[in-house]
Amino acid sequence: MPIYDAILDAPPCRLGAIFTGEALTRLDFLPTDTPVSGQANSRARQLADELDAYWRNPAHEFGLLYVPAGTSFQLRIWHALMAIPPGQPTTYGALAKQFGTAARAVGQACGSNPLPILIPCHRVVAANGLGGFMHASSGTPLDVKTWLLAHERRAD
Repeated sequence: MPIYDAILDAPPCRLGAIFTGEALTRLDFLPTDTPVSGQANSRARQLADELDAYWRNPAHEFGLLYVPAGTSFQLRIWHALMAIPPGQPTTYGALAKQFGTAARAVGQACGSNPLPILIPCHRVVAANGLGGFMHASSGTPLDVKTWLLAHERRAD
């Protein structure tokens, strides 16, 4: 398990955050029984405040500095994910068509997203169902994706 700079409470789970300098570089979904961090530094407090704003309003735009590391293809896909409005998911196939690639390639890029929620990969679903999440096709990851999508629909 990575060493997290902060572990925060979130409605569907816990979130493990890793910062490089001032930038958030990784955010992982963790089990609900993972202990939350004690005193948070200013970076973790800002992230917690930003996430609280998102829990209240899924249209919240994150102002926190974050830097995802990925291939040029992944970065293009992740940039496109940030344009998907909350409560209005799109499909892997629709994104694939936009980029002239296969739906599976889009799914792999979504699954490799190091900053879920900030880069909303959960807003991409299969043509006939939920699809995968975090390289999983069942279990807790899909429970988290279902929760996030429902949270965003409720706010519409």
